[in-house]
Amino acid sequence: MSFDRNTYPDGFLFGVATSAYQIEGHGQGGAGRTHWDDFSATPGNVARAEHGARACGHLDRLEEDLDLIAGLGVDAYRFSTSWARVLPEGRGAPNMEGLDFYDRLVDGLLARGIKPAATLYHWELPSALADLGGWRNRDIASWFGDFTDTIMDRIGDRVWSAAPINEPWCVGWLSHFQGHHAPGLRDIRATARAMHHILLAHGTAIARMRDMGMRNLGAVVNMEYAQPLDDSPTAMAAAELYDAIYNQFFLSGMFHNTYPEPVLAGLAPHLPDRWQDDFDTIATPLDWVGLNYYTRKIIGPGDSPWPAYREIDGPLPKTQMGWEVFPEGLHALLTMMQARFTGDLPIYITENGMASALPVNDADRLAYLDAHLAQVRRAIADGVPVDGYFIWSLMDNYEWSFGYEKRFGLVHVDFDTLVRTPKASYRALASALNR
Repeated sequence: MSFDRNTYPDGFLFGVATSAYQIEGHGQGGAGRTHWDDFSATPGNVARAEHGARACGHLDRLEEDLDLIAGLGVDAYRFSTSWARVLPEGRGAPNMEGLDFYDRLVDGLLARGIKPAATLYHWELPSALADLGGWRNRDIASWFGDFTDTIMDRIGDRVWSAAPINEPWCVGWLSHFQGHHAPGLRDIRATARAMHHILLAHGTAIARMRDMGMRNLGAVVNMEYAQPLDDSPTAMAAAELYDAIYNQFFLSGMFHNTYPEPVLAGLAPHLPDRWQDDFDTIATPLDWVGLNYYTRKIIGPGDSPWPAYREIDGPLPKTQMGWEVFPEGLHALLTMMQARFTGDLPIYITENGMASALPVNDADRLAYLDAHLAQVRRAIADGVPVDGYFIWSLMDNYEWSFGYEKRFGLVHVDFDTLVRTPKASYRALASALNR
């Protein structure tokens, strides 16, 4: 690594991230069924029909995994709570075993001097709520608020930060328009309603946590740098629309009390009645914003109905996911966020990392992280208030529709034995942060 702590401003945080369904082992500990269990059980949705029932066995290996985090020398750990582990039916009586687990997780982090950074929802909706329409149903905002009360009543006094929903674009567009994630829909009306209700649930959760006296509350959005195929007007317009849907829709709702006009051109007829009245809740003030960044997309015009764009395979080196390595996009999106939306609010890189086929000696991951951290330094030098950087992911895990094949971890996991082996990237990061 070409950096150490002195390369960054005082107080800059380094961290690692995971999510509940991807590591915990959802078939244990009294958790309820989720729409990811249903999605993965449907032929053709997930590679080899793999699921998260066992995952990395984190539930039984909590202390070992907390020691791995501490061994890195990071300042913070970003984890998510599972709605269905806390409330197996999505509502009603809590699962005390689930609440106790998150209690131990937070206490274990604090005992090791690590800041707990909580995300309430990372995609595993309880099946009982999916049966009621899930994110298409406006009532989900109040259901999510009640879940927020339940989990934060237990751990909210000790978490360093909290954010309601990880990557709203994935929860809304990828899952309801493209159908690649649970619930696997391809329905524009469902998409419009889900995207709006996600933001309503976000604002509801922020307000609930404010009422509990919690501080350091934020939002986590994912972005991809959208580059037009060429300088033709049609390609430029296609890339602008992709950017508006992917990178600006959710921040616009949170910070500008409206949605981008290019997106409304397609979604407005399908949004719920009186959607404009919800922005007082959606725009509940935040203390920080998180950016998840991995790649760019080259966008050209398409011949389909709206949104009528298409992704073009790019020429740059690619990760195991097939994503181009484009560190410069991180700098571009950070400066855009500050200029258009967040202003003086602190920004955190809440996820950045790569899937690599190299099992332990992952030199490609070292190069990827180094190049993106250089772009963070560049953004800071340009006046963007970037206050921290979290690597995805602590360990290899369940990578959703790709099953267990794609490996993002600093720690290798043998999915037969669940033995953990720190990779070269883990050792290099620990050396950089501890010297």
